[in-house]
Amino acid sequence: MIACRKQFTDTLLELAREDKDIIAVTTDARGSVTLGDYANALPEQFVECGIAEQDAVGISAGLAHSGKKVFCCGPACFYVARSLEQVKVDLAYSENPVTILGVSGGVAYGALGATHHSLHDIAALRTFPGMTVCLPSDWRVTKKLVKFLVDFNKPCYVRVGRAAVPDVYENDDFHFEVGKAIQIMDGKDVTIVATGETVYHAWQAGLKLKEQGISARVLDCSWIKPFDEEAIRKAAKETGRIVTVEEHSQFGGLGAMVCETISENPVPVRILGIPDENVVHGTNAEIFHHYGLDAEGIVKAVLSFK
Repeated sequence: MIACRKQFTDTLLELAREDKDIIAVTTDARGSVTLGDYANALPEQFVECGIAEQDAVGISAGLAHSGKKVFCCGPACFYVARSLEQVKVDLAYSENPVTILGVSGGVAYGALGATHHSLHDIAALRTFPGMTVCLPSDWRVTKKLVKFLVDFNKPCYVRVGRAAVPDVYENDDFHFEVGKAIQIMDGKDVTIVATGETVYHAWQAGLKLKEQGISARVLDCSWIKPFDEEAIRKAAKETGRIVTVEEHSQFGGLGAMVCETISENPVPVRILGIPDENVVHGTNAEIFHHYGLDAEGIVKAVLSFK
């Protein structure tokens, strides 16, 4: 298992060695982001801003405006709260093609609690015109994403977790295209739609349901914006029921997007996410289990979904 944050920075370093225009910016977070090797190898392509996320976004915007390929990296919870105005104005509104790498997203900080969780980022950032949002599901998706983003000409927010995650894909032989969902399993009884690190759990739930005679379609919606509405409408029509799974508030995130997409021809949808409460303290795995975001919880939700 490989952490998506480590795969991201390893791939970025590999590409930056060959491209002097690639710049990494961080906010006293080179350890959290795993940018230590990058900073040591390419100090002239690295900017340390200290604990000043608003400044980091503004500096990144200026670098991008001058033609640099900028990756602004740090804890997701701060870039989508403390510096949200700068992301809105300096990046989205001003159309500066900076990639924000938000690490330790969702509930990855576990016991640190609500101040360090980022459970509103999908809801907020998808409303910014021109903003692209992606939550990769494993290291192979992350690697393809970084290679794509180096020459991407729009601002983008990438959210990854902290710990190493299981492989969703066993090799690189899968189609990765901006704005397109990846179908991991086909099925006719129900569709499970997941994003980010919940995708692995959705896939495992699909396998467990198959053992019980239930045919589940599983979609990896790493791309939140642009969103694959065609795949969602197709799934709704062909399976009749949808369960969404996200490491995000139940309000305004993936589940809401699915409901918006099929609102003209609705089918029953059950949204699995974080309810309207401050998250319980615990490890990432304990929190997933508590809120039914692991394979066991997803199976239970599908079986009780009439």
